[in-house]
Amino acid sequence: MPPTKTNAEEILARQSGLRRQLTSRQLSMIALGGAIGTGLFLGSAVSIHLAGPGVILSYAGGALIALALMWALGEMAVAHPVAGSFGVYAEIYVHPWAGYAMRYSYWLAQAVAVGSEVVAASIYCHFWFPKIPGWLWIIAFSAALIYVNARSVGNFGSFEYWFALIKVATICVFLALGAALLFGIGFPRVGFANFTARGGFLPHGWTGVGLGVAMAIFSFIGIEVVAVASGEAKNPEIAVPRALRWTLARLALFYIGGMVVLVGVMPWTQAGLTESPFVRVFQSVGIPAAAAIMNFVVLTAALSSMNTNLYLTSRMLFSLSRGGYAPQWLCKLNSRGSPLIALLVSSIGMAVALVLDVRFQDTAFVYTLGAAFFGGLFVWMMIFLTHLFFRRRFARSGAPELPARFAPRSAWTSVAGFLALAGVTISTWWIPGMKITLLAGPPWLAFITVCYFVSARQRAPEKSEIAREDDSHG
Repeated sequence: MPPTKTNAEEILARQSGLRRQLTSRQLSMIALGGAIGTGLFLGSAVSIHLAGPGVILSYAGGALIALALMWALGEMAVAHPVAGSFGVYAEIYVHPWAGYAMRYSYWLAQAVAVGSEVVAASIYCHFWFPKIPGWLWIIAFSAALIYVNARSVGNFGSFEYWFALIKVATICVFLALGAALLFGIGFPRVGFANFTARGGFLPHGWTGVGLGVAMAIFSFIGIEVVAVASGEAKNPEIAVPRALRWTLARLALFYIGGMVVLVGVMPWTQAGLTESPFVRVFQSVGIPAAAAIMNFVVLTAALSSMNTNLYLTSRMLFSLSRGGYAPQWLCKLNSRGSPLIALLVSSIGMAVALVLDVRFQDTAFVYTLGAAFFGGLFVWMMIFLTHLFFRRRFARSGAPELPARFAPRSAWTSVAGFLALAGVTISTWWIPGMKITLLAGPPWLAFITVCYFVSARQRAPEKSEIAREDDSHG
């Protein structure tokens, strides 16, 4: 059963302690930094091959699901701006297991993402420095970003703002050049023939569009960082809604607009076969050293995502520790107000992911990656479910209105979002290379459930002892 009102207040009180230094502008760019990774610049070809030009509809569908998530998460984040975010909301309104499973699943997903991004960054550096071993770059980038995260959250926000701005500027230039090519403004006109050639707009039918939605959702995963960072936001009742709206609007423009340019400028059957689609567009307009420019962009994209994900992992561990679900020493803050020990432990998790990637790529790491993908979908589905419980609690409380209303008065958008994500999760079985999501996901949930009940038994004697001490003092 969900905790009582008194227990809920205690849960929220335990999550406090972080310094509120992030502005809404920084929140938006942190979210963009986490959501826009190398997947858009290098991995967009996967979505295009699944759906053809219909990938535009796939990303539009993903944007609608993300919009429903923004509505749900926005209402809860304004009501409870804490670092544990959706994990804390689930603990309060659904069940402590839900909060436990969500936070640990999210921590795993982001730790794996950090490991993958730092490996990618080392590979990109090989373009310019082929004689320097990759492990040196991994150590250098890891040390640098741990240092950035160990400083005050305000410094982290400023650093990530400019880091993410490089990606945003590149996408804006890409969209402008793509539009110029399509309409023939200053360049030979490409036109719109590629949208219907080679099998038509839907060469794989609506099935291809549906499968493409799964990849679109993976692209939008990251906007929830706004809610995680709400625990360190200045004036969260103003900053969080503004950051969520701007983040989703920009992501929708970048992703949907990016797909329009990609399938319009080049035949969709050629996307990503030999090079990044972005390189192809830049080369089409005669930009010199297009490959070197894009290599720099994808390098900054990887480091930006790594930086944001490292921030997320440390805050998840901080929240779990404050909630009593992880060792208490993990929630200690340094003089700058950052959870340094949680950050270092999360870095160890990144190192484990790197070892698995290098030594067990075809076995353990593949299952870890699958569990991480499943974790992202699981967290989104649980956010929708938590929002339904959240709305019901407020309806029964007799409160005149919510602290901030984002979603329509009916909660149908959260129901639709939950069902859509359940369908997306099932569809990964038929996406090449994604079947591992369903193979690894359920075992991970079973494992984390066992861990929860074992830790719950260990916490029970501690709570009883505390209660006895309180009675004796009384």
